[in-house]
Amino acid sequence: MSLPIGKLPYSELRKLLSVISRPDPSVILGPGVGEDAALIDLGDRVLVVHSDPITGAVERIGWYSVHVSANDVATRGARPRWLTTVILLPEGSTPAYALGIARQAREAADEIGAVVIGGHTEVTPGLGRPIVVSTAFGVAEKGRVVSTANARPGDVLVLTKGAGVEGTAILAAEFGDRLAGRVSEDTLERAKLFVRELSVVREAMLAVEVGGVHAMHDATEGGVLGAVQEMAIASGLSAVVFEEQVPVRAETAEICRVLGCDPLRLISSGSLLIAVEPSRAERLLGVLSEAGVPAATIGRLERGEGLTLVRKGGVEEKILEPVTDELWRLLSQG
Repeated sequence: MSLPIGKLPYSELRKLLSVISRPDPSVILGPGVGEDAALIDLGDRVLVVHSDPITGAVERIGWYSVHVSANDVATRGARPRWLTTVILLPEGSTPAYALGIARQAREAADEIGAVVIGGHTEVTPGLGRPIVVSTAFGVAEKGRVVSTANARPGDVLVLTKGAGVEGTAILAAEFGDRLAGRVSEDTLERAKLFVRELSVVREAMLAVEVGGVHAMHDATEGGVLGAVQEMAIASGLSAVVFEEQVPVRAETAEICRVLGCDPLRLISSGSLLIAVEPSRAERLLGVLSEAGVPAATIGRLERGEGLTLVRKGGVEEKILEPVTDELWRLLSQG
């Protein structure tokens, strides 16, 4: 049986993790389903480490790589400080192309106050498109570390910015031919600029300051629903998401309508999912709003297991299988 495109199914991932990892007294938190970053004991502080590949985007791939890896360090309550970046180029790539990716990575790192400290670059046989893998590092105080698995029953789910932030930018840039004449040029240009919103570092730091935040998760592959599903699994809880409460911006809605994809299942780095105790939810929304970060409550966590999506008409949809990202489906269609 061949594996599907995208993240491994949870059952296969658990098998892989049982082989690749072993206990170590310095590891506070190692690899696990839904977990964003590893935690290493440094005494009174914690080293936070996360790696992520960029495989679906080509345009501004260096930019994406830095922000996507840094975001998952920020979801632990740590400010990203150092990065290593591996750039794998397809045959025929030019020196100018490689330099362009490097400049993108440097620009993104400068924006969040991080620095690239190492990595690797090569031309790799057999690649049809570039792949960039970045690892981000940060340090946090022990008492301020947040985990994907620490959500509690009754927590309110808050989402920043909206659904499909990263995916909207990618689709506008990579699917221009299919969208031309069906989506206005103005809409496509605005959608491409969503790439500027990829970082969740600022809102993650604000959320930690507010308090009452039990878990955070960057909505990457699988989009909003994938992020909620992973948080629920990691925390041993069930989740309910209300479709009508999930913000979907006009550009995202239009592009997804034309391409026939679901914005709630579209890769969404830049959208931070926060599980916060109900008494702090309004305060959190107010602080984010004051900082110019749009956010909304989209659901809640409960005892039990599974993910329920309440559609706009009130019909409940049980999501039992791992959420497959719409970007992969569209890319597989050619």
